[in-house]
Amino acid sequence: MALKLDIITIFPEIFFGPFEASIVKRARDKGLVDINVINLRDFAADKHKSVDDRPYGGGPGMVMTPEPLFEAVKSVKTAESKVLLMAPSGEPFRQEVATELKEESHLIFICGHYEGIDDRVRQALVDRTLSIGDYVLSNGNLAAMVIADAVIRLLPGALGCGASAEQESFSNGLLEFPQFTRPEVFEGMEVPEVLLTGNHKKIEEWRNEQSLLLTRQRRPDLFKEN
Repeated sequence: MALKLDIITIFPEIFFGPFEASIVKRARDKGLVDINVINLRDFAADKHKSVDDRPYGGGPGMVMTPEPLFEAVKSVKTAESKVLLMAPSGEPFRQEVATELKEESHLIFICGHYEGIDDRVRQALVDRTLSIGDYVLSNGNLAAMVIADAVIRLLPGALGCGASAEQESFSNGLLEFPQFTRPEVFEGMEVPEVLLTGNHKKIEEWRNEQSLLLTRQRRPDLFKEN
């Protein structure tokens, strides 16, 4: 059965390009994933299709109102659905989260905008609030694309080689080792000799050492977490 993704947004046109290329497109063509982009304004009650209002308590910006979001989620939600909210205040999105989400049958993404959404949406509808990093984007659309891509590429059959997903960065809690291909020498830079030996044990040892080295240099926080 295909993984079903429903994405609720006020900018549905943003998703057309990224989901029509590369691995995501191949996964869709193979029937591994079914992606539906929902225009939140279709659920607005007034003639102006308004989905935001001024925040209670004052402050800058606008807040997305609960009514359209409740109606949009209810239009596609089933007992098996998991509702995901994209927000900087969410839990960090990591590879293990992507692995967990790929086991679901239906994911509903809520893409916030403006100063955020009325918190009653989160309280009543959202199963998980996710953040792709410690920074603020204009809206949740890019975050939804990132998370959708990370999940889709883990679906069996999505990648040309199933082992690719098992050997990537973060798959074992470490950064991926350096990769090399032809030519053997390029502008005076040589491929590490161990990779040319054909000795798979030594190659694996070298790759493990490189993963540890890169992780210590670039992401020491990963060692603290493990």
